[in-house]
Amino acid sequence: MRHFTKWTFWRNFLYRWDMTVEVAMVLAAGFGTRLRPMTDLCPKPLVPLGDQTVLEAVVARIATAGPARLVVNAHHRGVQVDEVARRLPLPTTVTHEPEILGTAGGVAFAREALATDGPVLVHNGDILADLDLRALIDAHADDVLATLAVRPRYDDAGRVGLDAKGFVARLRDVRFGDEVRSADFCGVQIIGATLRARLPVSGCLVGDAYIPALAAGGRLRAAPLLEHFDDIGTPSAYLAANLRWLGPRPSWRHASAEVDARVDLAQSVVGAGAQVAGAGALTRCVVWPGARATAPLSDAIVTPEHVVQT
Repeated sequence: MRHFTKWTFWRNFLYRWDMTVEVAMVLAAGFGTRLRPMTDLCPKPLVPLGDQTVLEAVVARIATAGPARLVVNAHHRGVQVDEVARRLPLPTTVTHEPEILGTAGGVAFAREALATDGPVLVHNGDILADLDLRALIDAHADDVLATLAVRPRYDDAGRVGLDAKGFVARLRDVRFGDEVRSADFCGVQIIGATLRARLPVSGCLVGDAYIPALAAGGRLRAAPLLEHFDDIGTPSAYLAANLRWLGPRPSWRHASAEVDARVDLAQSVVGAGAQVAGAGALTRCVVWPGARATAPLSDAIVTPEHVVQT
């Protein structure tokens, strides 16, 4: 693989496009099997992240990019998604899938709710990306089928390959052009109307939409706009995301939480109405709203029904 300097690579992304996105979509229908038993209680995008849910954190960032409305797909425990949707900062439509349709199928199923001939911002509901979504929208253009937000890598191990002009030259292990830089896809993208019209009724965006589109001669752009993202798909990754949310704070507790005076909170998040009893340190723990934890305890997620060690 031929490697360019950082300047040569990034220079290709200095132009801007007069692009707007009317509607965004968050994919929130999955079972979240890798997070069980936590996701037996709620959908994965509704697990707590600090003082809110992951879905609320995602939508707060989406709102900064300027879409007028939002669509969220749901299946597993969809009624809970309806409840959270009512307090989101954008007018929100929830599409309830009768079965799991996958990322491509979910967008296809939501066609009527999306109700636009323009591009749509599509964001995985289990991804926390430190990403300028306005810059992602500006990187999109009408002559590409989709624009993928990626994290640049400085080795050849990324799942996405980029050519010298920033177009996708490889997805997974399938090559479509000359690759000069690799990257990781973070599950956030702009999808144009042409590709949305071709989406299968079920299947995933990468394997069942993007790769066939590239094989047919279509073009996808890759926008290297982020340095870090959290995929909260495992208990350890979910705990790490909460610890990142803490930032420089030693710990955080909701005003309604009760913590025994003999307990020392260290790098822990304690939700609304939670109780922490016992004595000693509660270290690197997330205590869900309404849950009860007993110190000493470390590296754990405490729900109202389970204690999950990471």
